[in-house]
Amino acid sequence: MLATGLCFVAVNGIVRWLGGALPAPQSAFIRFVFGLVFLGPVLVPGLRSGFSPRIWRLLSLRGALHVLAVIAWFYAMSRIPVAEATAIGFLNPIVVTVGAALFMGERLALRRVAAVGVALAGALVVLRPGLRDLDPGHLSQIVASLAFGASYLVAKRISEHVPASVVVAMMSLTVSVGLAPLAWAVWVPPTWGQVGWLGLVAVFATAGHYTMTRAFAAAPLTVTQPVTFLQLIWASLLGIFVFHEPLDGWVILGGGMMIGAITYITWREARLRVAAIPAAAE
Repeated sequence: MLATGLCFVAVNGIVRWLGGALPAPQSAFIRFVFGLVFLGPVLVPGLRSGFSPRIWRLLSLRGALHVLAVIAWFYAMSRIPVAEATAIGFLNPIVVTVGAALFMGERLALRRVAAVGVALAGALVVLRPGLRDLDPGHLSQIVASLAFGASYLVAKRISEHVPASVVVAMMSLTVSVGLAPLAWAVWVPPTWGQVGWLGLVAVFATAGHYTMTRAFAAAPLTVTQPVTFLQLIWASLLGIFVFHEPLDGWVILGGGMMIGAITYITWREARLRVAAIPAAAE
């Protein structure tokens, strides 16, 4: 999880450093094309095996949500400090928790409702609406978090019928297809350096997902989830020493509240799963 946090902060830092030199749809498209190259060995067998019409609809829906999410995220990263974008991104699991209760029938107990409330309060601490002027990048990152969360909910449904590796590969394909016309409409001739940096974004993103998967296999979520908070620390240090952004204590406080709430929800779900095993055995 330490390596995962560093990889994802590297992704944020590179996109921030590019600073909107290329339009967001074009940057996202180039990044996902590189991802397709990495996932080709998984993608081709998946396409050959085929999917039912229902799975194709879900794959298309997830692709559309992810297209919206990555465009909003690329735009936000070019506008707001790295630490703020990272902290607002912690809304993703909260969106998943609430969405699972609303659309998938999962139970949302009072304690989980309270934890969600703390996380949302943390988001307000980060944003501080009314106490400062919000940049369009802040609103864009909120949209990205909502869309990413919805995408993960659809992925959860797809993963009940399709292997996880194929779900990831098909996401890269559908997002690349969805981004292609948008990227073409705003295309600016990129330099080889910009293409290389976006390829490095794909490398770090792929490595981050791999190390995160290894962490989940090696230890329970109750152990790995709190380490996620270090990602905010790395992002803050990157902002200070590379982009000369001031350290914002409110961002650290709000991000800490969000991670604390996420960790509590994860811990409660783990306890409930353990308690359910003996009951199922009986």
